[in-house]
Amino acid sequence: MKVLALDTSTDACSAAVWVGGSILERYGLAPRRHAALILPMIEAVLAEAGLAVGQLDAVAFGRGPGAFTGVRVAAGVAQGIAFAAGLPVVPISTLAAMALGAGRETGHAQLAVALDARMGEVYWGTYIAAGAAVEPLGEERVCAPAAVSAPPGNWFGVGSGWGVYPAILARRLTVNGWSSERLPHAGDIARLAADPRRRGAGGGGGLGGAA
Repeated sequence: MKVLALDTSTDACSAAVWVGGSILERYGLAPRRHAALILPMIEAVLAEAGLAVGQLDAVAFGRGPGAFTGVRVAAGVAQGIAFAAGLPVVPISTLAAMALGAGRETGHAQLAVALDARMGEVYWGTYIAAGAAVEPLGEERVCAPAAVSAPPGNWFGVGSGWGVYPAILARRLTVNGWSSERLPHAGDIARLAADPRRRGAGGGGGLGGAA
């Protein structure tokens, strides 16, 4: 399966191609420059993979939660590319993508993702890492940091919410550390989109976001 993926839901901007079980990716921190950078990134990863758009099987994008403007950029670009080539569009949760990447890099199995939603709230989701996939535990939601919840266990925190509200979040569950710098990567969105079993951890509609 050959999947093009893109994400512009946070300060990060990235594009990736999943082909033959491998990921080719372009990634950078680019606040408010997503619209200018995402198309060149897409062109670069497709060229590196030696693929034309018509050779793809699907186009995936980070459907949020995240910044509304950024999510809108990714959705518009993904839908435009897919429509022109007659390809399916696969929306993937940015929280699930963050959990997948953090689980792979840290080895932690229980991931509690908190993305700062501003206005005193976080986007919240809990996941179990299982090999190359993640499974959600409950629904993603937006709530006050003091209102988050997670099943029993030792959790590893992921996302900017842990940098903004570390003490409040840590009182709500048992944690063995956190990484507040982790942002979604298009490569992880591509991994989730490439396997129908993984799509359940991140597909479908989602939360909106701040502009």
